[in-house]
Parts: sequence; C-alpha cells; structure tokens
Amino acid sequence: MSVAFTKETDLEATAADLVDRPISGRPNLVTRSGLDAIERALAAAREAYAAAQAAGGVEAGDRTAMARATRDLRYWSSRRASAQLTEPVSEGRVVFGSTVVIDRQGGRRQTYRIVGEDEADPSQGSVSYVSPLARALLGKSVGDEAIVAGAEVEIIAIR
Repeated sequence: MSVAFTKETDLEATAADLVDRPISGRPNLVTRSGLDAIERALAAAREAYAAAQAAGGVEAGDRTAMARATRDLRYWSSRRASAQLTEPVSEGRVVFGSTVVIDRQGGRRQTYRIVGEDEADPSQGSVSYVSPLARALLGKSVGDEAIVAGAEVEIIAIR
C-alpha cells in the first residue's frame, strides 16, 4: 500500500514542523574565528542533511532528522551568505573584535571579547556586539568609564 493512503499519527504529522531558527536583522559581523565557526557549522549541517536524505524514511524519527537538518542548513547557509568579516582596527578605542579588560566596583576584573552574534558565549568571555555590555564599551578608550548593568566600570586595557 502506498504511503499516501496511510493515516499518520499526530507525532508523525508534527515531526517535520520545526520552527526556523531566528535570524537577526542586524548586520552579520564576524571575526575570523567566527567565520571559521560558521563554515564548520555549515559543513556539519550539510553532512546531517545528506545523512537524513540517505535515511529517507517516513518514520517520525527520520522526518524529524530531515526537518532539523533542513532547518539548520537554511540557517547556516543564510549566516554564511550574510557574513561580513570584520578585522579590528582599534586605534586605542574599543571596536568590534576587541578584547576589553574592565574593572568593576569592588576591584573585580573581567575580560570580554566583542564578537558577532553567532560566536558570542559569555561563559567563555565573548559577548555579541549588540549586547548591552558591548554597546556600553564600544568607542571607549583605556581609562574611560561606562555604565554596565547599572554600575560604573573602568576600561583597564584594550587588545
């Protein structure tokens, strides 16, 4: 019997209904390492898509794998196509790609690198250039102060 004449369960019917990953409307600025990460993610998405295509089943798991691979392939293809490699040219000011050392009140020092949206990972010390922290620091110089999370911070170093 053809698959066209079988009744799908609710799980099977919704397996492929994955929402696309949101894409920011802001410029897709990337550092060299960010562009490399996008290219690795795109290659992985292509591999996952090929594997899902090869499986080609109509089971819910197969359909979900294909939907996920297709969604990720669309996302990473779009991010690669819109990527704008931006090398930091700081001239003593905080710019995209800079690593900034700040002193918080109480003497706590923190270091952040200002990067693109896809490569931001605050737990690893990288923040998106559109984050409130980065926006507060962009354009500042060593010795300047900025308001971050309602408190004053001082810029100690820029690399």
